[in-house]
Amino acid sequence: MSRSAANPSQASAWSPASWRGFPVEQVPHYPDAAALAAVEGQIAKFPPLVFAGEARKLKRALGDVAQGRAFLLQGGDCAEAFAEHAADNIRDFFRVFLQMAVVMTFAAASPVVKVGRIAGQFAKPRSAPNETVGGVELPSYRGDIVNGIDFDAASRIPDPQRQLDAYRQSAATLNLLRAFATGGYANLENAHRWMLGFVEDSPQSSRYEELAGRITETLGFMKAIGLDAESHQELRQTDFYTSHEALLLGYEQALTRVDSTSGDPYATSGHMLWIGDRTRQPDHGHVEYFRGIKNPIGLKCGPSLTPDGLLRLVDLLNPENEAGRLTLICRFGADQVGNHLPALVRAVEREGRTVVWSCDPMHGNTVKASTGYKTRPFERIMGEIRSFFQVHAAEGTYAGGIHLEMTGKNVTECTGGARAISDADLQDRYHTYCDPRLNAEQAIEVAFMVAELLKKERRDVPQQVAAE
Repeated sequence: MSRSAANPSQASAWSPASWRGFPVEQVPHYPDAAALAAVEGQIAKFPPLVFAGEARKLKRALGDVAQGRAFLLQGGDCAEAFAEHAADNIRDFFRVFLQMAVVMTFAAASPVVKVGRIAGQFAKPRSAPNETVGGVELPSYRGDIVNGIDFDAASRIPDPQRQLDAYRQSAATLNLLRAFATGGYANLENAHRWMLGFVEDSPQSSRYEELAGRITETLGFMKAIGLDAESHQELRQTDFYTSHEALLLGYEQALTRVDSTSGDPYATSGHMLWIGDRTRQPDHGHVEYFRGIKNPIGLKCGPSLTPDGLLRLVDLLNPENEAGRLTLICRFGADQVGNHLPALVRAVEREGRTVVWSCDPMHGNTVKASTGYKTRPFERIMGEIRSFFQVHAAEGTYAGGIHLEMTGKNVTECTGGARAISDADLQDRYHTYCDPRLNAEQAIEVAFMVAELLKKERRDVPQQVAAE
């Protein structure tokens, strides 16, 4: 008997609303239940934000990642903010994301699957339901889709009308992203030109000049033999997908649609959704909702997750062992990867489960700086990524992706990097609503390091990839 069949709590029929019969963590308390139900009913009548065919295409691409034929780049804001919604911010993020993808694609000679934490990343789990400032206790800020960040009683009351604002902002963001991805902005030559500007300005430019020069030569050769963006649309457009942590299950239920071509239910709030480390209880509402939708999904894996616990979740969330369905997003901390990841990898491999292994080097490396700011040391972020690749090399499996909190802006939120941001520098441009993010330059630095690791991984296991 499989582990999923042995779980009677999830043997019953699934529906988009069946999660309501289970305990649910990280639920905000809305004082007006009728108003909440009215908003959810309104959203249920809205057009989908994404389409089932797009989600299926992403799942196929992630299937290639699971087999070592592609790499997943997933990243974006820790929490999108209504006040920060601007075309320039979206453009700057998309530009940095493309630069990172070009660097990785060229180094590994394999596709990069591009998935943003954007157009839906509005809710945040909190370690405590309330927070106290100056002796005043108020409900915690849970993201703009729930309540306001201002520390006053009125702002912190969960307001269901915010879900309507989140939907509209997501729709506007998706519209612009689709235009950027298919309208010429994603032209490969543009992305490389932007990268050359970064290389020229970087304090570590000598590290990057060789790769940048090789890309220049390759593009020149392609153009000389007639492979230019004007005649080949694949060089001037790209596939770009959206993702977010699905915390508000009522909102997700309202945007669940049955695909007319397959008859399957899809979450249409984003192409890929994930379950957070705080909401992955196998007999709770988030796992119940996720087991029924057909999107590609993610599962955050933290230090408290045991191998048996992981296998139980894998069986519940991907009982058919479908390639590309499930991405395991590992977040342990730079000094804990070796203590936790190998056992999880061995358990999944032993049971023959097909998953994408991705590294979240952000959440396990959060510290408080000497100046009181919450930050993430850049070297610890890099260290977790290196350890992630080392474990997979030792186990004979694929380091399939990275999952970053990042921005296209020149913020000072994570210490270190080529500019050597110090604790004292954090106050200069510390703009995050929740967690510290890599700035544009730090994000591209990560891309260059991952490019080197990918090149080594592909060199070490080319025969195995080819055979599969």
